[in-house]
Amino acid sequence: MDYNDQMKNRVKRIEGQLRGILKMMEENKDCKDVITQLSAARTAIDRTIGVVVSSNLVKCVRQAEENGQNTEELVLEAVNLLVKSR
Repeated sequence: MDYNDQMKNRVKRIEGQLRGILKMMEENKDCKDVITQLSAARTAIDRTIGVVVSSNLVKCVRQAEENGQNTEELVLEAVNLLVKSR
């Protein structure tokens, strides 16, 4: 699978968020603020997972349709990946 620049940039932003959270912890920032940032990072990761799975699914479904294959298994596999990520 090709990971486009948008996907890579999302991961780089998440990396920056995590570094910021670690700095907050090292500076003994308030628990609520740390949890808020951790939650934001988790949401960003979840959305990135969705982007990767959906992009891959679209590509795989198109290829399967071109080859006359059943796409139902691909969709189920994508759903399972999303469920496992939670």
